[in-house]
Amino acid sequence: MPETVTSPLLKSGNAEEMRSLEAGLDSLQSESVEKTGIDWSRLLLPLVALVVLLLAWQFYVSLGLRRRDQVPGPLDVLGSLGTLWHEGTAQEAIWTSLQRGFVGFAISIVVATPIGLLLSQVRVLRRAFGPLISGLQVLPSVAWVPAAIIWFGLTDATVYFVMFMGAIPSIINGLISGVDQIPPQYRRVGQILGASRWEMAVNVVLPAALPGYVGGLKQGWAFAWRSLMAAEIIAVGGTLGFGLGSLLEQGRQLADMGMVMSAILAILFVGIAVELLVFAPVEKRLLRGRGLLVGSTR
Repeated sequence: MPETVTSPLLKSGNAEEMRSLEAGLDSLQSESVEKTGIDWSRLLLPLVALVVLLLAWQFYVSLGLRRRDQVPGPLDVLGSLGTLWHEGTAQEAIWTSLQRGFVGFAISIVVATPIGLLLSQVRVLRRAFGPLISGLQVLPSVAWVPAAIIWFGLTDATVYFVMFMGAIPSIINGLISGVDQIPPQYRRVGQILGASRWEMAVNVVLPAALPGYVGGLKQGWAFAWRSLMAAEIIAVGGTLGFGLGSLLEQGRQLADMGMVMSAILAILFVGIAVELLVFAPVEKRLLRGRGLLVGSTR
């Protein structure tokens, strides 16, 4: 009768080593469970950093190196922002810019996604248009403002065009980068199952490329938001509404640094809010669904 093959650990009969191994596994598991609690440092550390920056700002102002009308203090800017809010100017500017930002970004996604899929699937097109897309991504979108004003006049079309030229190349390149990181086995499985080119792109390639695609969307939003501000600063008047860029330009014309700093802070906080409330949860949920955030903080 053949001898039963057992592991060296069981042959040795060393129960102490078995208990040590089980204790180690239990420790790892409990550590993973503990890490799923709320990490307050993720909230407190940014707040502490903000307080430190405000104190440094106030300290610099208190030195009196520059006139207060040129470098106002935090309380001065807060008072100016409060005045703009009471007048309704701040709400109008924020709402106008947010509305334009979301509409322009949504259209950019609709345009860029099929183009990115097409370029990632057809090698000849990618070689032909890939360098052009990368060049458009590098080109500062503010350079399009004069041309857009000539083509479309002082209308919302000018603002949206500049946003498109800033966001679309970034989304396309993000999607292509995500497709390049797909394991080749995915495509082979799709081919074995008889997927057509369209089914391969929509049901296999796009879901597998989501991490890179979401990264491209984040970058696309950053470019779109900056492009929007540049267009609103330069293109003023006509049928254009009053956005945050217009508020910033109005503060410059009036030499009102309180208004200028209020507009800058509003632009900054809107960008941070969109990142934290929209992209961060989507990215985290995507990574958790793929098992890449096991034991991470919530």
